[in-house]
Amino acid sequence: MSIPVIDLAGALAPGGPRRIDVARQIRAAAMSAGFFYVRNHGVPPDLVARQFDTARRLMDLPLARREALSIRHSPIMRGFEALGAQTLDEHAQPDLKESFYCGMDWPADHPYVVAGYQTYGPSQWPEELPEARTQSQAYIDALNKLSLRLMQLLALSLDLPEDYFDASCREPMVTLRMVRYPAHPREADERTFGAGAHTDWGAITVLAQDGHGGLEVQMPDGSWVPATPIPDTFVVNLGDMIPRWTNGLYHSNPHRVRNLYSAGAPRYSIPFFYEPDFLARIGAVPGTVPPGETPKFHPCTAGEHLKEMYAKTYGLKHRSAEAAA
Repeated sequence: MSIPVIDLAGALAPGGPRRIDVARQIRAAAMSAGFFYVRNHGVPPDLVARQFDTARRLMDLPLARREALSIRHSPIMRGFEALGAQTLDEHAQPDLKESFYCGMDWPADHPYVVAGYQTYGPSQWPEELPEARTQSQAYIDALNKLSLRLMQLLALSLDLPEDYFDASCREPMVTLRMVRYPAHPREADERTFGAGAHTDWGAITVLAQDGHGGLEVQMPDGSWVPATPIPDTFVVNLGDMIPRWTNGLYHSNPHRVRNLYSAGAPRYSIPFFYEPDFLARIGAVPGTVPPGETPKFHPCTAGEHLKEMYAKTYGLKHRSAEAAA
């Protein structure tokens, strides 16, 4: 089994001539790997390259500056996350990665910002890299557009109207995460990973990865296959909201990272987590619950779902106004 490559040419705009063919390919991927590559995705290569440069410059700041902008100082988890701060697989060692989180710029008087909903609010930016914010916002804007289009193609893949999810995504929860993985330690045991096996929590993740590789995806038969870097593509995977939305028809498959192939160099990846509006209802869409059966998942809001996942991996107490990304 392998991860399919889906060409979005002719399907990037609503009503595009290849939209039905692409939707069928997404359906096949969603019912098996839950992962696929996209090419001809409309995001300029130089914009992606500049984002990787921004990631390197951010992660190369002195440790004291990174600590001063730690996510511990942000109520919505924006800023730097230290090496080993997260454990995605509860049976493994703490993850060997460090990150910088940021998101969309929301006005201070937006109702969601005032309410303190997770992801809605200001990011922390280092003063010595003033261009990091401008570049990251441009990248977020481009990935927002692509992600909404992927949600529209997902709708078509479920035989729903192309704009079925649009109302749920008007004010999406968005997190851009720039990640640096150190070289895999020579003395590491079998429980050591850059990112332990996990599924993503939200709707769609759009991943840019450097050329080193290291991402592995678990297939339905239990085997692990590498998501080998392919130039000018993104790796797209479905998060745990999609099985909720499709009554288990579409899959959110486990994946993990081990930086084994970089010859001692750090590996960089840039995942973009796209989730619907905090208050969007997540429940089985039409056509996914067989007649006479009850849905496999209880309906909830997107915020409730993500807050539950966040508390699980960071061990925080439940607070009803918060969610995670």
